[in-house]
Amino acid sequence: MESNTLRCADALVKILEFNSVKFIFGHPGEQILPFYDAMRQSKLKHILMRHEQGAAHAADGYSRASADVGVCTATGGPGAMNLVMGIATAYKDSVPLIVITGDVPTDIKGKNEFQDVDICAVFKPITIESFDIKTPEEGILALKGAFETIKYHKKGPIHLNFPKDVLENYVDESIIGSLKDENYQQKVDYNTLKNIFKLLENSKNPLILAGAGAIWSHASDILLKFAKNHDIPVATTYHGRGIISEENSLSAGMIGLRGTDAANYAGKNCDLILGLGCRFSERTKVGIGNCKIIHVNLDEGVLDGDIKIQSDIKEFLEMIMDVQIKPNKMWLLKVQKHSNRSHIDTNYPDIPIKPQTAIKEILVASNDSIIVNDAGTHTTWVTLLISVKTPSSLLFSGGFGPMGYGIPGAIGAAFANPDKNVVAVVGDGDFQMTSQELATINEYDLPILVCIINNSSLRIIKQWQDRYYGKCYQVELENPDFILLSEAYHIPAMKVDSPGQISSAVYKALSFKKPYLIEIVVDKNEEIPLPEVSK
Repeated sequence: MESNTLRCADALVKILEFNSVKFIFGHPGEQILPFYDAMRQSKLKHILMRHEQGAAHAADGYSRASADVGVCTATGGPGAMNLVMGIATAYKDSVPLIVITGDVPTDIKGKNEFQDVDICAVFKPITIESFDIKTPEEGILALKGAFETIKYHKKGPIHLNFPKDVLENYVDESIIGSLKDENYQQKVDYNTLKNIFKLLENSKNPLILAGAGAIWSHASDILLKFAKNHDIPVATTYHGRGIISEENSLSAGMIGLRGTDAANYAGKNCDLILGLGCRFSERTKVGIGNCKIIHVNLDEGVLDGDIKIQSDIKEFLEMIMDVQIKPNKMWLLKVQKHSNRSHIDTNYPDIPIKPQTAIKEILVASNDSIIVNDAGTHTTWVTLLISVKTPSSLLFSGGFGPMGYGIPGAIGAAFANPDKNVVAVVGDGDFQMTSQELATINEYDLPILVCIINNSSLRIIKQWQDRYYGKCYQVELENPDFILLSEAYHIPAMKVDSPGQISSAVYKALSFKKPYLIEIVVDKNEEIPLPEVSK
């Protein structure tokens, strides 16, 4: 070929490298092989996952832990379909991913040949955009545009589907164009900014409500500075936890359905909410009363309230930093009189171990590790008992809640933060959804501690069955020997069944900075508490 041409697959790799992508989580297959060939000769590091669902969750965990874009890939047909669970998870939580799938060659697409399926029809409802690429030029422009969208607009997964022949086709290198980062900035018109200043200056009981958008914006420092300068309490959504330390005197904790007394008191009694990078979901609105709302978010589709601003959070705070707010001097003190902690008793010395006791011991011993949740009762206990001190240190799937997120999500977090320990807290049912990813943990020698909370059942479903149907059905689990299973993957493991032993086991495991698994046998009958909202 002429020297000024290159394969589409090689052009895609160049664009990924320019955008500082370091890791791609995936699983190879026939239709994506040209892309893998291009990666082989690049600076990109491919992480071989054992299942495509794991690849999507790992890219998601990497994105959440780094507050940057994650990338995953799979082949066509079954490979692409196996990504769906993880992509839907990222979509529901607005996690920025680039998703690249291969597909059957163009000449047999739509003819019901081997592994031919309409991939984009499946991906369209669970992505910001899903591109069915027909030419190399179209694919290159779509990938460049995807990075611009993720950096400056709504967050979420963007999917690019490439037939194998398109990946192999050559294209003029000039189509890549100038790979430079354009300086894009949202503008707020003068009259709107004037109204924002007026609302803030007239507020006596203001509240900042921060969501995940503030974390994606890397706005933690400036948000804390703004709150300190004006003595404004800060509540967060579930996904915004850690934007400021929950140990900070300005933190009211999480608002809404599982919210703290302080956050829900502040939400019910404030006269103005400055909503930064959050969604006013049904669970969040449970903790909010009648007040004015200034809502700032990059996603125009979720904007709500009296003044709606489509903007990056950090840039918006820079615009309003000098506003003169004079809240009621007693307002912050009134909020601080309420607890920003959940009232959960964990002092149960008896056997079997109460799950809340087990979770408390894990959290205390984990110190500054990144905690990755899965789905089920343990998730609620972690939510209620953890104090989140830094952004992106508690990872979980909130909007979709798939079983099996914890282990692959922890793998992504470990690659994003190689100097930190990662603790995946999973149920026994969760573990068996993606347990094959222990092979990935072992292969890359990742400092991940897997804590299995074993109650031999799908406990949260059992609780709902007992409550609403009067009897349980198909929720008891005949589990394997988790210790032997872990050791089969060359990961050391131990079982704990007594209170007081868990903390020392976690300390020991984390000191190795190596893969480790702890099985914790807990009370089969303990239920999670129902949420209450303070008035």
